[in-house]
Amino acid sequence: MTQAVAIDPLLNDLAAQLKQHLSEHEIEAPLMIGIHSGGVWVAERLHQLLGLKDPLGHLDISFYRDDFSRIGMNPQVKPSHLPFNVDDRHIILVDDVLYTGRTIRAALNEIFDYGRPATVNLAVLIDRGGRELPIEANFSGIKMELASGENVKLKGPEPLSLHVAKKGSAE
Repeated sequence: MTQAVAIDPLLNDLAAQLKQHLSEHEIEAPLMIGIHSGGVWVAERLHQLLGLKDPLGHLDISFYRDDFSRIGMNPQVKPSHLPFNVDDRHIILVDDVLYTGRTIRAALNEIFDYGRPATVNLAVLIDRGGRELPIEANFSGIKMELASGENVKLKGPEPLSLHVAKKGSAE
């Protein structure tokens, strides 16, 4: 059994948090980077809601994962695309779900291979706890505690939908 979660209110709230932060810190032209694939879907919507002018960047962190040697080559590996210089720029890194922190660590490693940003702020649609690394979202649409055996799945890109389900249940 799956439970749908309304996504538009979460995205609107996340966009409002980001707008307030950008205004308070007088950041006029941040760069936005989404992590493949759910983070890119969320970033596309936030990029639109914020009216950002610079193009959206996409990261595929497959080769930066610390478990790459255990999981082997991901057949869905896509190239990262950062169509801008990150040096001394303010970056909003976007992912769909923050869980252990390992995906974000890998994304930061890849971003720093491109240059040295002024700041990196993390925006996630869902912060589900369960950290294995000391990584924290600056902005989140919702903090969600899941019961044992539950997982959260973002489906998209159109229509973008969010579901909480028991592991192994039919969708």
